[in-house]
Amino acid sequence: MKLFGLTGVAGYIAPRHLQAIHDTGNKLVAAMDPHDSVGILDRYFKEVAFFTEYERFDRHLERLRRDPERDAIDFLSICTPNYLHDAHIRLALRLGANAICEKPLVANPWQLDALEQLEAESPGKVYSILQLRVHPSLIELKKRLEAQKSDKKYDIVLTYITSRGPWYMYSWKGNEDKSGGIATNIGIHFFDMLSWLFGGVQKSEVYLSEKSKMSGFLELENANVRWFLSIDKTDLPEEIKAKGQPTYRSITFDGEEIEFSGGFTDLHTRMYETILDGKGFGIETARPSIELVNGIRQAELSPINYGHPFLMEKVNS
Repeated sequence: MKLFGLTGVAGYIAPRHLQAIHDTGNKLVAAMDPHDSVGILDRYFKEVAFFTEYERFDRHLERLRRDPERDAIDFLSICTPNYLHDAHIRLALRLGANAICEKPLVANPWQLDALEQLEAESPGKVYSILQLRVHPSLIELKKRLEAQKSDKKYDIVLTYITSRGPWYMYSWKGNEDKSGGIATNIGIHFFDMLSWLFGGVQKSEVYLSEKSKMSGFLELENANVRWFLSIDKTDLPEEIKAKGQPTYRSITFDGEEIEFSGGFTDLHTRMYETILDGKGFGIETARPSIELVNGIRQAELSPINYGHPFLMEKVNS
C-alpha cells in the first residue's frame, strides 16, 4: 500500500483522484486546500491530516519524512490551479516522493527543463494525467491507425464547447497568467490526444483568439486538424441547446465521428493503475502539448486558410 498526499482537495477534479487512490488500494494521509469545504474526504478516507495553509502542509510532510516512527508519503497528487503545479511538483521531488499532476503539467515549456533537472536529483518521478491516452476506444483507434501504416493526412475536425457562467472569468481560470487561457485549460488533453494519434506538429495557425473562445488549424504528421474551443454557451449547436445540454464535444475523422463519449468515469483510476505499474506518462510525454498550447497562446492571428465550420459560419454570418 502506498501513502499519498494531495493538494487542491476542495477543487473540481480532486474527487476523481480521491476515487483513484481509494480504488487502487492505497491511502491518503494528508491533504491541503485554502478552502475548507472538504467533507468529501470522509467518503474515501477517515483519518486524513488536513491543512488550509500550504506552509503547515509542507512542514507536516517534512516531519513524516524525517520521523523514523512515521511513514513518508510515496506520492503527492496535485489538483491545484495550473499556476501552482510547478511549485507543488517541486515539493514532491524535494520530499523524495513521486508527483501525479493534473493537466497541464506546467504552464510554460521552460519550467519543464528545470523540473527535469530536479527529477534527476530526486528518487521521485513526475507523472502527468493524460487520461485520453488510456481511453479504450482511443487505444483501439491508435492500434488501427498503426496497422494501416498509411502516409495519408486525415481530415480532423475538433469541436469542444463547454458552457461556463460569469464566475469563470472572475476565477483563476479566467486569468491567462494563472490558467494559460482556454487552449491550455480546456484544450490541452485534446491536443495531446491528437499528437499521440497522428504525430507531431508541423504547422500551427490561429484564426480566432478571445478569452472565451479560440479557433485555428494544425498540420500534424498524419492529419490536418481544424479546431474550435469555447466556453460561450451561445456557440452550442441549436440541437444541443434544445436538449438543454451545456457541453458539446465532437471529433470527426474524415467526416466520421470518433465515438468516445462514454468510458470517462474511471479514466483517472486507469491512470493511477498505469503509474503504480511504473508506466506513467512523464515530463517528455507531456512536453509536446505544452509547447503547442504555449505557441497558440502567443501566436499572432493568421488569415483564415482552413477554418473550422463553426468559425466560418460566424465569419459568413
